[in-house]
Amino acid sequence: MSAHADNQAHDNDHGHHHKETFVTKYIFSQDHKMIAKQYLITGTIMGVIGVLMSMMFRMQIAWPEEPNILFEALLGKWAPDGVMDADIYLALVTIHGTIMVFFVLTAGLSGTFSNLLIPLQIGARDMASGFLNMVSYWLFFLSSVIMIMSLFVEAGPAAAGWTIYPPLSALPMAQGGSGLGMTLWLVSMALFIASSLLGSLNYIVTVINLRTKGMSMTRLPLTIWAFFVTAIIGVVSFPVLLSAALLLIMDRSFGTSFFLSDIFIQGEVLHYQGGSPVLFEHLFWFLGHPEVYIVILPAMGLVSEIMASNSRKPIFGYRAMIASILAIAFLSTIVWGHHMFVSGMNPFLGSVFTFTTLLIAIPSAVKAFNWITTLWKGNLQMNPAMLFSIGFVSTFISGGLTGIILGDSALDINVHDTYFVVAHFHLVMGISALYGMFAGIYHWYPKMFGRMLNKNLGYIHFWLTAVCAYGVFFPMHFIGMAGLPRRYYTNSNFPLFDDLANVNVIITIFALIGGVVQIIYLYNFFASMFVGKKATQNPWRSTTLEWTTPVKHIHGNWKGDIPHVYRWAYDYSKPGHDDDFVPQNVPLKDGEEELQH
Repeated sequence: MSAHADNQAHDNDHGHHHKETFVTKYIFSQDHKMIAKQYLITGTIMGVIGVLMSMMFRMQIAWPEEPNILFEALLGKWAPDGVMDADIYLALVTIHGTIMVFFVLTAGLSGTFSNLLIPLQIGARDMASGFLNMVSYWLFFLSSVIMIMSLFVEAGPAAAGWTIYPPLSALPMAQGGSGLGMTLWLVSMALFIASSLLGSLNYIVTVINLRTKGMSMTRLPLTIWAFFVTAIIGVVSFPVLLSAALLLIMDRSFGTSFFLSDIFIQGEVLHYQGGSPVLFEHLFWFLGHPEVYIVILPAMGLVSEIMASNSRKPIFGYRAMIASILAIAFLSTIVWGHHMFVSGMNPFLGSVFTFTTLLIAIPSAVKAFNWITTLWKGNLQMNPAMLFSIGFVSTFISGGLTGIILGDSALDINVHDTYFVVAHFHLVMGISALYGMFAGIYHWYPKMFGRMLNKNLGYIHFWLTAVCAYGVFFPMHFIGMAGLPRRYYTNSNFPLFDDLANVNVIITIFALIGGVVQIIYLYNFFASMFVGKKATQNPWRSTTLEWTTPVKHIHGNWKGDIPHVYRWAYDYSKPGHDDDFVPQNVPLKDGEEELQH
């Protein structure tokens, strides 16, 4: 089944590659390794902006109506005398959600690690199309710039929530942020979707066509399976969001009524007739739910690889892991209705979506048990990447359990649109995916930059982040069950919620500490590029092909011929070998059997 793509002619080209200028090497690069770094650094900058926003609105919730010099400095006219305006609170929540979900987690995981690892781990010189890869990154960059530009629009940035439900998003006169800010949001997302589709098609073609000799699908590392299936989900579901965005632009600018009907503004009847905002919800969540798996699957792949390598034993249940990735991908496209249980949905349809939602817990549980079993009796190397991987499993389980409540239409109605939902998806998707991303960065940093990250700073980063993450999102479940609604900029008008004010202060303190702790990581990340310990070729003693390439990046990845593959990706602690790992390019000994997996 191996697609043999050992193009010798292509190999020879790399011997006398044309001289690269600064522009072709660092800016308009077509080398997948450089593009991965571009994605990572752009995603990191966006992440800093997203986290700063969350720190600002957390301070607003903890100490509403109290003057804050930070608000006055950063928000200007939106915080007269240092008191945050209600409209800008919604805008901060909206842009924070958009940045973190799309620009940090989607691009930081898929954009960075698919680009870095797919060619290196399958034994390819580069992506199928280096040019498309470059275009994909620059569309993403442009989209990031436009999203940040929207923050400086006079009437304010988009403020309809990151889900941009109509009519707030469809009527330019609905509120300040519904004007130019919302238009820029839609333009930015259209470019982001184009970038995502180009990238995904490139990843799919590369995995199918460019595997080296001997690299059958069942010898692929789980990282590649995860990136491959993630790209397929992206190709299936992102066009639906693009169509929703285009129809929304039509409603906003060209007088159509796809999502609008019977709208009154200050007693005046608008001319819109016959549309339905629920149609938008269907289109949005048909992407929106697969999107959470587009975010989490690459993290799952990275964690599987890191755990096997740092447990010094094969991943448990390799084929079951592949099957569960495929099952999650299929089921992710038929569960979107669980976001809409309170939209007046037919109760029978609600029960169908409840069934499919609870069904997706099965492949997720298979993965969780397989990770735990991989750790069982392993020779555990507790480096920062391993700690973040174990943290990932912890938050994935604790966040996933509350999904069983939210996936049940009868139970969801009680906690829908409360902080319970915020706590659930931040733990299971936000924190888990961030942990997966951090694990991947700590593990593959030597491959990206040729140097090691500081291990002790990594430990401090992990433990403080882990304590703060649970400190923020664990109490949120309880204030959600007490009925506190999300997206309210202050709860002081409701005596019912006075008792919860102290909990919100505690959450905010943890959030502020957790945000500041990331400075340790940022220092480690940028300083180690210059002063970090120089990496050896295979610092983690791993089996996969990327560790057979030279430390210094060369165009085409390998000098001379591409290595051939003779075994699966997880030959750790195999009896009959001197080392506790056997790289994939080492031929089988006489009489040695390839492990059944």
